[in-house]
Amino acid sequence: MVLYTAYEFQKAWLSGLGAMAGATSRWLDNPANPFGYIGGGPALASALDVFAHAAAPRGKPRFNLPFTEIDGKQVAVRENVAIAKPFGDLLHFARDGVPETGKGADPKLLIVAPMSGHYATLLRGTVERMLHSHDVYITDWADARTVSMDDGRFDLDDYIDYVIEFIQFLGPDTHVIAVCQPSVPVLAATAIMNARNDKCAPATLTMMGGPIDTRQSPTVVNALAVKRPHAWFQQNVIATVPQSYRGAGRRVYPGFLQLTGFMSMNLGNHMMSHWEMFKHLDQGDDDSADAIKDFYEEYRSVCDMTAEFYLQTIDVVFQNHLLPRGLYTHRGEKVDVGAITRTAILAIEGERDDISGIGQTKAALDLSTNLAEDKKKYHLAEGAGHYGIFNGSRWRESIAPVVEDWIRAN
Repeated sequence: MVLYTAYEFQKAWLSGLGAMAGATSRWLDNPANPFGYIGGGPALASALDVFAHAAAPRGKPRFNLPFTEIDGKQVAVRENVAIAKPFGDLLHFARDGVPETGKGADPKLLIVAPMSGHYATLLRGTVERMLHSHDVYITDWADARTVSMDDGRFDLDDYIDYVIEFIQFLGPDTHVIAVCQPSVPVLAATAIMNARNDKCAPATLTMMGGPIDTRQSPTVVNALAVKRPHAWFQQNVIATVPQSYRGAGRRVYPGFLQLTGFMSMNLGNHMMSHWEMFKHLDQGDDDSADAIKDFYEEYRSVCDMTAEFYLQTIDVVFQNHLLPRGLYTHRGEKVDVGAITRTAILAIEGERDDISGIGQTKAALDLSTNLAEDKKKYHLAEGAGHYGIFNGSRWRESIAPVVEDWIRAN
């Protein structure tokens, strides 16, 4: 409780300072203000703008994808909640005038977003790129601090249950993309559905930068997870949601701690990005400054994970590697990746991924011992870092076509 309360106090304090800095920056930038032209006025206004942006409080971002282009025509997109559940909704991006079933219908695609401190909107670029050729759904995980204690707990087993329920709702011939962290529970869900001979087992599963076996090419993130005993995580990174939130009393791994960890990993790069933002503002290049602001607007928007989900993930995925060792169980049922015989699997990795090392996602292909070789595919995205696998020009131009071809072929 103390940790979270201290953070809330700091956030409120910085928010106030940021508001003052933003107001001062706008005052100095006003063309009618003579002080904005004197000495370091423009530089000061730019510096205050950078600080105001960094200190501003952030809520849940919007997908803001009102249109897509199909066959050269602009098509309106409506965002609907297909299934509402306490810890996450199934969102549907319905395209006006495009059939969802029958002749002319595009493949159904479920994108499983990470529950790793960021909102599903981190995959906005993934959704946007696939919308023109697929009927797209995405998991929209809830911020744990907004979920009442009356709704119970949520752990890795519950995550798998949600994924299975969502896939069954979409029905047979559904294709699934799991980005980063969910690769493990989605692969487990796929194995369970194949073992049960579930008619709704995914037609294809694409895993992108996922920690299937973190013993392969371990990264700094992997090293941090095994450096401390499990008890250390319980005692040092778990906090209690304060009374100001609907989820008061819930034990969580706070999003602000996750963000702090990611920022510290590449602190030099983040400092340079903000320096570049300052220079663009000082030079009057607002478009370039806004591009950097847009990235950090999303990057700094964080949410909490339930303590049980986070701690179980640390144990199962990063410390004991239970799935690749064939020791993982779900609700008392052994998860055997070798049971996958119907779902075609595509593993995608980034050459410069510093979060999930090369070979970690590819391990899923080796574990699928009874899957025909023509139903397995591996793609190494040259020059791509972790976020470049599912966002940006490399994703749009080089990686997404591979995914589309794999889906169409299966």
